[in-house]
Amino acid sequence: MDVTKKPDAYGELIEPTTVRIKRLLPGPVERIWAYLTDSELRSKWLAAGVMEMKVGAPVELVWRNGELNDPPSPRPEGFPEEQRMQSRITELDPLRKLSIAWTNSGDVTFELEPKGSGVLLTVTHRRLPDRSTLLKVSAGWHMHLDVLVARVSDQEPAPFWAGWARLHKEYDGRLPAE
Repeated sequence: MDVTKKPDAYGELIEPTTVRIKRLLPGPVERIWAYLTDSELRSKWLAAGVMEMKVGAPVELVWRNGELNDPPSPRPEGFPEEQRMQSRITELDPLRKLSIAWTNSGDVTFELEPKGSGVLLTVTHRRLPDRSTLLKVSAGWHMHLDVLVARVSDQEPAPFWAGWARLHKEYDGRLPAE
């Protein structure tokens, strides 16, 4: 990857059931690590949930995507106001890598790499069970990372659910059908 330019905002299918998405964020790496591991900071862009920083520790992630914006973003039909998932930490290398097993939808790895005054965040979601989940997850990660970029840049993020709906359609056209 050419580190002089930002990574493509869209996720890429790197294996049939694995999507990878990258964002270049303002550093330092300690700040971005806190947005991954601190429940209060993580709730501002992804999901709340206290994490004990050790391999094997359970984590309950709590999504309230409509609350990522002020005023709250109206959610699409069929999506709950809140979603909870029991997970566990499977790999931990502080300030560099965090992997979490996600119930019924594979596992997610967050990798941080300092790039000058910035930090390259790479999110890899493996073992997605089907194309429908792949499309939802790809649009979700894309939008959640857009919210993270806005938050760490002291900007108001775009409405989550409107962006997710648009991106879901775009990923349907971008990612190969089964």
